[in-house]
Amino acid sequence: MWSSLRALFAYPFMVNAFRAGTIVAIVSAAMGWFMVLRRQSFAGHTLSLVGFPGAAGAILLGLSSTLGYFAFCVGAAVIIGTAPRPATRANYRDESAVIGSVQAMALAMGFLFVSLYHGNLNGLTSLLFGSFLGITSGQVIALLVIAAGALIALGLIARPVLFASVDPEIAAAAGVPVRVLGIGFIVLLGVAVAETSQITGSLLVFALLVLPPATAHVITGRPLLGIAISVVIALVVTWVSLVIAYYTPYPTGAFITTLSFGTYVAARTVRWASDRSRSRGAAVVPGAAS
Repeated sequence: MWSSLRALFAYPFMVNAFRAGTIVAIVSAAMGWFMVLRRQSFAGHTLSLVGFPGAAGAILLGLSSTLGYFAFCVGAAVIIGTAPRPATRANYRDESAVIGSVQAMALAMGFLFVSLYHGNLNGLTSLLFGSFLGITSGQVIALLVIAAGALIALGLIARPVLFASVDPEIAAAAGVPVRVLGIGFIVLLGVAVAETSQITGSLLVFALLVLPPATAHVITGRPLLGIAISVVIALVVTWVSLVIAYYTPYPTGAFITTLSFGTYVAARTVRWASDRSRSRGAAVVPGAAS
């Protein structure tokens, strides 16, 4: 068994796949934890879809798909970030309308660009579902540089973003630039999505962006521990999926999504059972005392 696993790293394409997978898993898990906390999963989903028309449009113009990913994801992030934020956490109507409009327009543009491009349709599959296998060393270095910059920027604004996410009204009263931080974070999220989409594709980036962080939120409410758990889950899921995909004819993204979802369901089940056990215990104690 161990010899078979060691054999994986004898191939440069698998080494690069593990390196790229590690990078995107860390960035997605860290950004995603704040995204889930801020209740911006819909925004993250829209940004992941926006990468599709960006890459398709860039290919149509004869440009690098990477340029299209970043141009559209960051541009959409700016639009979403400047949308009216709700005065209270209970009302997200205006923001949701803007995000939904951006998503609908992006999907329409994406399929228009694909229709205008008369090349090989295999490119469409790659844009939507990505490919871990075939990543070059140069792409890994580029991913690492962008990821490091995004994580450093997130670290610099993490504390005020956390404060503004938990209680935006009190944070604003305390002088925290809530709106500026919101725009800054959503732009960083756009960068993370654009980076990850190049590997996972536009449709599967959301699996790493929301499922490991959501699972971490179920397990604990402590920020540092939650981020660490989110990163660990994303890394394990990505690594295991790469190993399974190597020995099967099925795509890596399918295993990443399935394992991430299974982990989330397991965490939810354990949490439900634990809460049910506590509620039963609390109900028994008063009766025993009487």
